[in-house]
Amino acid sequence: MIIDIIAGARPNFMKVAPIIHEIKSRDTNKITYRLIHTGQHYDKKMSESFFDQLNIPKPDINLGVGSGTQAEQTGGIMVGYEKAIAQQRPDVCLVVGDVTSTLACTLVAKKAGIVVTHVEGGIRSGDQTMPEEINRMATDSICDYFYTTSVVANTNLEHLGHKSEQIVYVGNTMIDTLRANESRLQKPAVWDELDLKEKEYFVLTLHRPANVDEEDKLTTFLETIAEGVRGLTVIFPIHPRTKKIFEKSAANYENIHLVDPLGYLEFNYLVKHSKAMITDSGGITEETTVMGVPCMTLRDNTERPETITIGTNELVGTNPEKLKPYLDTLFAGNWKKGEIPHLWDGNTSSRIVDHLLTLG
Repeated sequence: MIIDIIAGARPNFMKVAPIIHEIKSRDTNKITYRLIHTGQHYDKKMSESFFDQLNIPKPDINLGVGSGTQAEQTGGIMVGYEKAIAQQRPDVCLVVGDVTSTLACTLVAKKAGIVVTHVEGGIRSGDQTMPEEINRMATDSICDYFYTTSVVANTNLEHLGHKSEQIVYVGNTMIDTLRANESRLQKPAVWDELDLKEKEYFVLTLHRPANVDEEDKLTTFLETIAEGVRGLTVIFPIHPRTKKIFEKSAANYENIHLVDPLGYLEFNYLVKHSKAMITDSGGITEETTVMGVPCMTLRDNTERPETITIGTNELVGTNPEKLKPYLDTLFAGNWKKGEIPHLWDGNTSSRIVDHLLTLG
């Protein structure tokens, strides 16, 4: 049985790495894979360090679609993947997450009569202004099997009319990657450069258009953070897109330190030892929940509600004024402790491969 494993963006590789390792660890010739990089997000520096750090083999096929509009990327990926399956037809197409590559390859595979499985199927934010939400909804409407991360995701899929045998509750592959690499986390150069101390600094990431596209709003957020952290250092690995807007503002905050995007091992070292995380990401909230690090999410909704109801995350919103009470709660020592969601145990990939083997 041949499995096509699709990845198009950096978070996808964190999700597929443990699945690849699990397939390779099985002493069986019943299952093989092709790693297909759509090229949706490609950065030479990121790819080299990232693939090396997570011990991911180089892709078997790179569709090389590059940047472009949503339509250009979707069309380019569909054309490229159709050619790939014409050359060698897989038995299963495994897609992950909610990026353009996820939907594009699902469409091609389903029209070719290939079974499609969706890792992280069923998650929803309820916000259809996000391209990712459209990708999730469309992908889940036609997939054959769903590898889910939570009871909420299971319920979402059941409400869509999917049968119970299609919904496979496996856990979270992002946590497999974290657990596998936790002992390998590396102290980044900024640790010694700024003489950082454990639990005496914050980590900040911002990249969503709602937070960074308006210069005034970004500036207000940064001012609120700089004042609210009570003199502690804030490490801000800044997205290139955000950096351009930040530089236009000519703002300067003594305790907010910009650094280039970090490798997986260095970034998670910083997060693990921080006092708290402030972010507008989704995946990071899963990692902070498992590491027991307080997290404040600067969004109005989330597709990962279990990080709030069970974990260490709180949904602050996109109004900078709403952040201060959460910071006050943190400094008062009243932040919720949180627990780790069911099946986020580092063994998700084993459960996925077990199920894949039943499809052969």
